[in-house]
Amino acid sequence: MNRYARQVPVIGEAGQARLGAARVLIVGAGGLGAPVLAYLAGAGVGFMRVVDHDGVDETNLHRQVLFGVTDISGAKVDAATRVLRALNPLIEIEPVRAALGPGNARAVMTGITLVIDCADSFAVSYILSDACFAARVPLISASVIGRAGYVGGFCAGAPSLRAVFPDLPPRLGSCAEDGVLGSVVGVIGSLQADLAMKALLGETNALGRMITYDSETLRFGGFDFRGAEEPVFAPRFIGAADLRGDDLIFDLRGADEGASPPGAARVSLGDVAQALRPAKRVALVCQRGQRSWNAANAIREMTDAEIVLVAMGLERNP
Repeated sequence: MNRYARQVPVIGEAGQARLGAARVLIVGAGGLGAPVLAYLAGAGVGFMRVVDHDGVDETNLHRQVLFGVTDISGAKVDAATRVLRALNPLIEIEPVRAALGPGNARAVMTGITLVIDCADSFAVSYILSDACFAARVPLISASVIGRAGYVGGFCAGAPSLRAVFPDLPPRLGSCAEDGVLGSVVGVIGSLQADLAMKALLGETNALGRMITYDSETLRFGGFDFRGAEEPVFAPRFIGAADLRGDDLIFDLRGADEGASPPGAARVSLGDVAQALRPAKRVALVCQRGQRSWNAANAIREMTDAEIVLVAMGLERNP
């Protein structure tokens, strides 16, 4: 217990035992994942399954502080695993190099007691929230763009991420497109690790709370959303492999964005309503989910069919 001697006085031996018995899934080993993984490994979380499809890039290094120049071009999950095993050889790390999508979300959650969303993708966040809400598994989700970010605790008796964000933002930003300060990612990632620790220790105020931080104004904020209602309209994401032969499929992407799924009609976002016809299920395909989401909202009152979304960008694998 010498390793945890400075933390046991705070959480107790029973709390340390809870951490040792925990099985955590972390999706994303990048900027948010770096502090989350390091602090949970240091705290003695017994098992961590780390899912990330990407490799280390030089542009990552200002915020993804688990990695160094010798890791460039290697898999993030492999580099992270080496660092974490050196940090704490008493815990188990399971690296999974794969893109998280609707087809494998439930599988990678097998045996997991807590899910932490460190992915730079709104589609992944909704997929994880849907899976966690159905399985009553707590989800700690965070996002950072530029100089601002948030972290919240969802599901497992608390409202889902959809209850707080029933609609996608008008534009889906990303670290690659909009930039991000590594120090802000470190702040939000540390808060995410702290919220995850609270949930693992069974503290009741870990879920149903949102914390925000704006570095430009130097302001923290937040709110309690435990009374938030789940949205009535909540189109789910599915994988391309889950498309059915009787689906009415609209591919909203340009011709330069990839081949359409079999049976899909390639149409623009503005033409979906005119192309709509009776069907059991309407599948809307785009790259990251935003165009599909917008199209779903445009036709939601025009059809009784189930509407599902396909984000082809989630189909990437190493």
